[in-house]
Amino acid sequence: MLIKKNDMVIVRCGKYRGQKGKVLTVNNEESLVTVEGVNEVYRHVRRSQKNMQGGRLSKLMPIQMSNVMVICQKCQKPTRVGSKFDVSGKKLRFCKKCQSIIE
Repeated sequence: MLIKKNDMVIVRCGKYRGQKGKVLTVNNEESLVTVEGVNEVYRHVRRSQKNMQGGRLSKLMPIQMSNVMVICQKCQKPTRVGSKFDVSGKKLRFCKKCQSIIE
């Protein structure tokens, strides 16, 4: 897929629709991404020697890659991402709206 780590994305649908965040992890095999501040769940932990206090620990869960869109750095709009090769043969990602290269 054309979404990479550290891309700024916006969530298109679901409970967190409209929220923006940075991509923390990408799982291409299962088409999942973890976005900063999106889909945070709580894990209830019992007291133990390892965790003396116990309680609720927050954890970020992945969402489907199809539910996010990359935000172009130049035009600041959510866009689809295309790929093309430059003169030297290197594969580049580009914004389909303004045709600028996405770093």
